[in-house]
Amino acid sequence: MKISKAFALLTDLRLAIQAAFFPTTRDIISTPSMLLSPSAVSQRFMAYVWDAFAGGTDQAARVVKDGLIPPYARGVVLDIGAGHGHTINYLDRTKVTKYVALEPNARMHNEIRKRAKAAGFSEEDASLLILSHGAQDTARICDSLGDTQVVDTIVSVLTICSIPSPKRTLKDLVENVLKPGGTLLFYEHVQNPKPDVAWWQWFWTPLWKTAFDGCRLDRPTHLWIDAMQVWETQELWGKEGEDPESLFWHRAGRYVKARE
Repeated sequence: MKISKAFALLTDLRLAIQAAFFPTTRDIISTPSMLLSPSAVSQRFMAYVWDAFAGGTDQAARVVKDGLIPPYARGVVLDIGAGHGHTINYLDRTKVTKYVALEPNARMHNEIRKRAKAAGFSEEDASLLILSHGAQDTARICDSLGDTQVVDTIVSVLTICSIPSPKRTLKDLVENVLKPGGTLLFYEHVQNPKPDVAWWQWFWTPLWKTAFDGCRLDRPTHLWIDAMQVWETQELWGKEGEDPESLFWHRAGRYVKARE
C-alpha cells in the first residue's frame, strides 16, 4: 500500500477538526463537567462533524443507496444510527408505513424531524418514531415499538462501525427485532481484504474511534452478517469504482431472514 494512501485519512481528520474543534471547545467551556466523560466530548465533536459533512457523505453514497433502499425497504423500517435521517430521502412512502429512527445523539433529532415531515412522516400520526436508545438496547427498542415489537426492515448506514459489542448487537437485532421474512439492508465501511490495508486500518483505529464517537475502521461487518445462519436470501456487493486500497472500503448488502 502506498504511504500516501495510508496517511490520506489525516486530511479528513484535519477537516473534521476545522469544522468541530471550536464549537466543541465552546460547549466544554460552557459545561466543564463534559470533561469528566471523554465519550460525551467525542459524541459532541462527532455531532458537529456530521453537521458539516453529512450531506456530502450521503451524496457520495447516493448511487449505492438508490439501489439498496428504495427497492427493498418496506413496512415498518428501523434505521439504526439514523444521524440526520438521510435514509428518509430514499424511502418509498407507498411501501413504508412507519419510519423508526434510532439515534442516541439527541442533537440530531431535529434534523430527522425536518426530513421526516418533508417526506410525509410525522409523530402525530405515528408514522414516525424517534428513539434515543443505542442499537444494543434491543429490549427497549422492542418495548418502544408497541404491540408488534418487530419491524419489517432494518437499515444500517455507516453505523455498525461504532456500536458496542457489534456481533452480539447484530445477533440480537436480527433475532429479536427483525420479523421472519424481514430484510436487513446495510451500507458500511468495513475491513479491507488486503492485509496491508487492513493493517493500516488497525493502526489508525485507536485515534479514529477516539475522535469520532467510537467509529472503527477495521470491523469485518459484512463477514459477520454473512456468517449468520438465519438468512434465506444473501446478497453482498461493493461500491463501484472504489479504490481497492481505500481505508474506507465499503460493502452493501440485502439479507432476508428465513421465515419460520
